[in-house]
Amino acid sequence: MIGVNELANMIDHTLLKADATKVEFERLCKEADEYGFKMVAINSYPVAMCRKFLKDSKVHVGVAIGFPLGQTTIKTKISEIEEAIQNGADEIDYVINIGKLKEGDIEYLREEMEAIVTLSRENDIISKVILENCYLTDEEKIAVCKIAKEVKPDFVKTSTGFGTGGATVEDVALMKKIVGDAVKVKAAGGIRDVETALQMIKAGAERLGTSSGIKIIEEYKNFKESSSDVASI
Repeated sequence: MIGVNELANMIDHTLLKADATKVEFERLCKEADEYGFKMVAINSYPVAMCRKFLKDSKVHVGVAIGFPLGQTTIKTKISEIEEAIQNGADEIDYVINIGKLKEGDIEYLREEMEAIVTLSRENDIISKVILENCYLTDEEKIAVCKIAKEVKPDFVKTSTGFGTGGATVEDVALMKKIVGDAVKVKAAGGIRDVETALQMIKAGAERLGTSSGIKIIEEYKNFKESSSDVASI
């Protein structure tokens, strides 16, 4: 059974709402440090602020790029990433241009991914590619994952959490089947309890994006204690 600390270190502690304030970002960072979450997931503006809050912590600062629609140019996404890196980001989660995928313009998606992954590698930061699966057919999901298997971002990710649907076990399993060991899978969107979190991990997810990380960890502590009690009877 996975340990509590190991599970916590798979969680990206998320605050992406439009009306988030400095007080909330400070609390987010304190919670992430206290629980040992892998990353705080935020928009571009508060990156420098959160880096200061986490200056003595192992918690990463992750920034959402082209968020949540993906409908910005490659140049704009690159500029946003460059500024985020200057402000202290060490992970990026970018949304693909979903419209281009719908048009069947696979070369555009490859160009976008190669540009962003190259920049990320040059700056030694982790890159994640958000597919936003709720808008995609299985064939489209497979097409992006095949590009990722070749270009090798660190992760492919199911969702922004702002679309019409979030992560599903089926999508995680499909994505993992295509990328294999070449790329990791992050599940995000709608992961609000420990049961769902464990299902995603069993399906192949190695990161979880959620604003319910504390609830999940506290539930898991109780789950492990209950399991131990049963095992000792």
